[in-house]
Amino acid sequence: MAELWLMQNLLETAVNRARQLGAHHIHEIKIQIGAASDVTPESLAQAFEVVKNGTIAQDAHLHSEYLPIVCYCATCNVEFQPIDPLYQCPECHQPYCEIRQGQELELNDLEIS
Repeated sequence: MAELWLMQNLLETAVNRARQLGAHHIHEIKIQIGAASDVTPESLAQAFEVVKNGTIAQDAHLHSEYLPIVCYCATCNVEFQPIDPLYQCPECHQPYCEIRQGQELELNDLEIS
């Protein structure tokens, strides 16, 4: 299950950051999950419940911010949310425009003590 591995890495990052700041407990972990990251907030939440046991985050809550895909077409100078997997510009119909948001899977913030 890839979500377990991903969440283990996010949790290790959170624990290391908390310890660098002198914390002994993590109360909340906030992450950003992009729609194109191929994971869901629900699957990461389930993985979090497994991997947090025995860590300074064992009583912590996970807060996920789900980010939609936002693309940019340099030809039209327009940002848009794609409606198909080609990420086609709605103006000029150019496929595979630049993805500006939606691929995130990152630690955003911690609540520690």
